[in-house]
Amino acid sequence: METKETSPAVALRCWVEGRRIWLELADQRLVSFPATKYPLLADAPQAQLEKIKLRLQGLALRWEELDEDIWVDDAVHGRFPRAKSTAVSTT
Repeated sequence: METKETSPAVALRCWVEGRRIWLELADQRLVSFPATKYPLLADAPQAQLEKIKLRLQGLALRWEELDEDIWVDDAVHGRFPRAKSTAVSTT
């Protein structure tokens, strides 16, 4: 069976509106996701959240003060980190 490989999503521009991160992609799509999808972003003060930068020729997002990096392709395709679950004891 033949598989079709696709190129990763590339962002041309990024910005924050409220608590949402917006991306303008090279293929002309606009994509956004809530900061709450990433633990470090969810708890970040608004001023730090807004200090977003594109890195690696648009393949990654970087928040220097938060020490957070996110692959653009992961955000575009909804591959967010899983929430840590707490084990519940039944005994």
